[in-house]
Amino acid sequence: MKIRLVQDGVFSTVEDINEAINPPTNGFYWIDADVDDLIVLQPLFTLHDLAVEDCLSEEEQRPKIEIYEGHYFIVINSIRFDDEEIFLRALNMFLGKHYIITVTKQKINELRTVKPILWEQEVNRPDRFLYHLVDLVVDSYFSVGDRIEDKIEHLEEDIVLHTKKTHLNEIIGLRSEILWLKKVLGPQKDVIATLNKKDLRLIDDQLQKYFSDIYENAVKISETFDTFRDLMGNLREAYQSSVANRANDIMRVFTALTTIFMPLTIITGIYGMNFTNMPELDWSYGYYIVLGAMLCLGVGMFFLFKKKDWL
Repeated sequence: MKIRLVQDGVFSTVEDINEAINPPTNGFYWIDADVDDLIVLQPLFTLHDLAVEDCLSEEEQRPKIEIYEGHYFIVINSIRFDDEEIFLRALNMFLGKHYIITVTKQKINELRTVKPILWEQEVNRPDRFLYHLVDLVVDSYFSVGDRIEDKIEHLEEDIVLHTKKTHLNEIIGLRSEILWLKKVLGPQKDVIATLNKKDLRLIDDQLQKYFSDIYENAVKISETFDTFRDLMGNLREAYQSSVANRANDIMRVFTALTTIFMPLTIITGIYGMNFTNMPELDWSYGYYIVLGAMLCLGVGMFFLFKKKDWL
């Protein structure tokens, strides 16, 4: 657990948690905690039992905001994409009048990148800290969306040029990730809408207007992932069409080869008949003449098919 006194964007480390119970003369306290630290924090800051239970739960938490006496409990999801799978990490926050407590189970990059912004903006209130942190989390969805779009474009190009069976697994896997993420974006958008529109006494009225920008970004993200969902459907159709075209090409080659060898089979069939009186059997060069005729016939038919673009 790390306790920081933030005054005009400047951080000061606090060793004793009891100092954070009372409001400072200037600034606010930021307590960056693990779930195990809630045992200590809950009685000191009178955190609601249900909110603490949500933080301790092993089940995946949906984004939400709960209004309790003296503090708000807010859950949003940070996102990460490693080119194979999308990961969402819950960021639990307790917003009080003079403090904000962030509780996470894994490391979240936004908690690190928010520090220089606090210093640059000379942040002196916990609600402004909340605004900048939520803004960073929402912006991270744009970067992940760009990487997903690049992956879809690369996959589409690869399918057109070199269709493989593994492409279908990639399409199904990525589409499942996008659909799963869409279910999360709805509640998260609702949380930001609440921060934007609802009368919340712990958030300054002037600051609430800035949450409207974050809400617009959240709407854009949701629409972007709607587009991704449709693109994945188109990509699956392109894969199936490519596989069908490839099968047609293979069948066309097999049909052409069968057609080429059919007259040769007829010729060999004729000379495989066991008749005594066959004039060609007495020719000195009959065998070579027949082989040459078969070769010329096969090559001639091959070039004929190529000219007609059947091969």
